[in-house]
Amino acid sequence: MSVLEKLKNSYKQNKIVRIIVQLFLVLLVYFSIRTWQSMENIQGEAPVIVGTMLNGKHFDLREQQSKPVLVHFWATWCPICQFENSSIANIAEDYQVITVASWSEGEAQVREYLEKENINMPVIVDEDGEWAKVYGVKGVPASFIVDSKGVIKFIEKGFTSETGIRIRLWWLEE
Repeated sequence: MSVLEKLKNSYKQNKIVRIIVQLFLVLLVYFSIRTWQSMENIQGEAPVIVGTMLNGKHFDLREQQSKPVLVHFWATWCPICQFENSSIANIAEDYQVITVASWSEGEAQVREYLEKENINMPVIVDEDGEWAKVYGVKGVPASFIVDSKGVIKFIEKGFTSETGIRIRLWWLEE
């Protein structure tokens, strides 16, 4: 009996072996996707975002660098973003945050979404995804935590918890 046949028989007969193999495959797929998402991550100094927020106020990332800043990319059509946005709005009450609504249909749609969901957070609309490209964002949500010197310290692609972001921001406070 060959080694391959022995492994095959072990897999068929042992439930624990099947669970371990399936867990390994799930983790392999997960980390492969994470690696693909991170291939074009920017590092070092954060690109400066300058624009007008939905509330009409001017935003310049350089003016926010007395404390850490959360730069959060999202879209109105993204179900994970919808799940996460209330947490981002809560964080914005205590920390410096700018959210960038990328690949959405426009200001009217973003305003309508925020009103419907009863979410109040600082938003710049990035209809054509130019800011997302500058940051190397391929999918949303994506979060970048920038320290007080303007350097990206943490990058999170996909869902992240409010607690996780708060801990990172707290860690960088001086």
